[in-house]
Amino acid sequence: MCSVLPDPRKPQGIRHSVATVVALAVAAVAAGARSLSGIGAWAGDLPGPVRARFGVGRAVPSTATFARVLAGVDTDVLDGVLCAWTAVRAGPGLSSAPIAVDGKTARGARRADGSRVHLFAALTHDGTPLGQVVAPTKGFEIAVFRTLLDRVDLRGRVVTADALHTQVAHAHYLHAHGAHYAFTVKANQPRLRARLAALPWDQVPVGDVQVQAGHGRRERRAVQLIGKVRPAIGFPHARLVARITRTRAGHEGNDPTHEAVYVISNLPEDTTAGQIAALVRGHWAIENRLHWVRDVTFDEDRSTVRTGALPAAMATLRNTAIGLLRATGVTNIAATTAAMNRRVTRVLALLEPPSTVLTSQHGRL
Repeated sequence: MCSVLPDPRKPQGIRHSVATVVALAVAAVAAGARSLSGIGAWAGDLPGPVRARFGVGRAVPSTATFARVLAGVDTDVLDGVLCAWTAVRAGPGLSSAPIAVDGKTARGARRADGSRVHLFAALTHDGTPLGQVVAPTKGFEIAVFRTLLDRVDLRGRVVTADALHTQVAHAHYLHAHGAHYAFTVKANQPRLRARLAALPWDQVPVGDVQVQAGHGRRERRAVQLIGKVRPAIGFPHARLVARITRTRAGHEGNDPTHEAVYVISNLPEDTTAGQIAALVRGHWAIENRLHWVRDVTFDEDRSTVRTGALPAAMATLRNTAIGLLRATGVTNIAATTAAMNRRVTRVLALLEPPSTVLTSQHGRL
């Protein structure tokens, strides 16, 4: 597949190809469609010349067709193809950006047994989605860590994760793939945390300080860094340990609160406290620049689709729209999707691929 848009010169029957349906769905979501019915309505309203550009005539796929195709698609293939296309559009800088991994529950997608669909995603710290996989529940995130990252060239990259993924097996996996990790250590690793807390922090100078104010609060983050960590620390391949002391001062009259967070990493020993601080802050991109956008701009948490692959497929469409928009320099996703809904030619410009977008190695949807 060399283009996300079907060849308009190729005759199309009433049975639309999966590629056509997916191309229309990506375009509709990029134009602000929040649901299957929204996708169907957007496609049905397209003027004739635009329909022809997608390779369809009067018989535009209905909402039922979008539902049937997306419910039956192989979500791993769909995600792999669309993320590869987004990566090409993002350019060469994508290959060196740090990666954040985290999960999100699709709260409206409740299965018959009462459980909800949980999606585990990877995102560069500058906001480009790299992929996602379905985890049966949040507790299965650890099991799908490798499944997700096997899709990414990890050589020389830094992977950040919350305390759930501070796992010996994950550290070995990343080291074996030539990657670095920066993991948060909390109470779920009590012995490791106790060893880190027992280090001589009172003898370590503060290497970086950041102060942030807003919403009536002021937070100060002071970073101390210890290099040349001995093997006795008990975590594989570790070279550095950082302590981040967060002091929060609220409204007048409230006592400030103090919290110490530890970070362990196999980054080189010339890494600075400021670089560690930037990685910890950058990790929040997956919450602020992906999960939050899917919830607020695309209304994901209120989506009740739950048949087959639909929840994961819809999330992949949203990820693709976000990635494509960011690749063009968009900073306000909500405003841009609204503008694209008014001017469909802008959607076509977003979808037009460079000369080589996807290679045949990704196969067919």
